[in-house]
Amino acid sequence: MASKKLRIVLTRSIIGLSPKQEATLKALGLRRVRQQVTHDDNATVRGMIAKVPHVLQVTHEA
Repeated sequence: MASKKLRIVLTRSIIGLSPKQEATLKALGLRRVRQQVTHDDNATVRGMIAKVPHVLQVTHEA
């Protein structure tokens, strides 16, 4: 059985975020507005999303 995936979209600019928040987004692979990435649904990725929820849109992938 395949593991569950999350589709993460950067919805707002990273301008004005703290350096730690910018580093978190870059670690997720997000650099441009409306850029999408797919990651496994695990505790590490969920923790990173929890640090910057105000600039992300997260959905489950089938």
